[in-house]
Amino acid sequence: MLSTLKDYIWVFFISMLPIIELRGAVPVGVTSGLPFWNTYLVAAIGNMLPVPVILLLVKPTLLFMQKIKIFNKLATFFLEKGHATGEKFGDAKYWALFVFVAIPMPGTGAWTGSLAAALLDLDKKKSFVAVRAGVLTAGIIMGIVSYGVLGAINLFA
Repeated sequence: MLSTLKDYIWVFFISMLPIIELRGAVPVGVTSGLPFWNTYLVAAIGNMLPVPVILLLVKPTLLFMQKIKIFNKLATFFLEKGHATGEKFGDAKYWALFVFVAIPMPGTGAWTGSLAAALLDLDKKKSFVAVRAGVLTAGIIMGIVSYGVLGAINLFA
């Protein structure tokens, strides 16, 4: 019982780490012998915890940095470039954000997606939904990869 709880705690904290995120946490849970759906839920919750913080704090932090002489040019660059790039995507920007987060590759997860959404000046609520959907999709993909295609069929049976 205690070792199982410890395994879930590991899955939870691994899923919160940038770059590793849910993509690393699901295989850890699976190799620890935890049931997939429990692992999936714990990893998804852990992976989503930093998202609101990133969405809410990145832009104010950059705006604050603009007031500091040494950081002014860098912060201004990110704010202007992000806003201009966000405009190019038009209505597809939230779908693009979803796909970006859903691809289970290092560097394409909730942290990077949230950072991009904040820099692109996207709506926070819509971005949160797109990132959450991407995380949930990535979790399913990682479950299939972790169990193998034939093993994953049993997950849905």
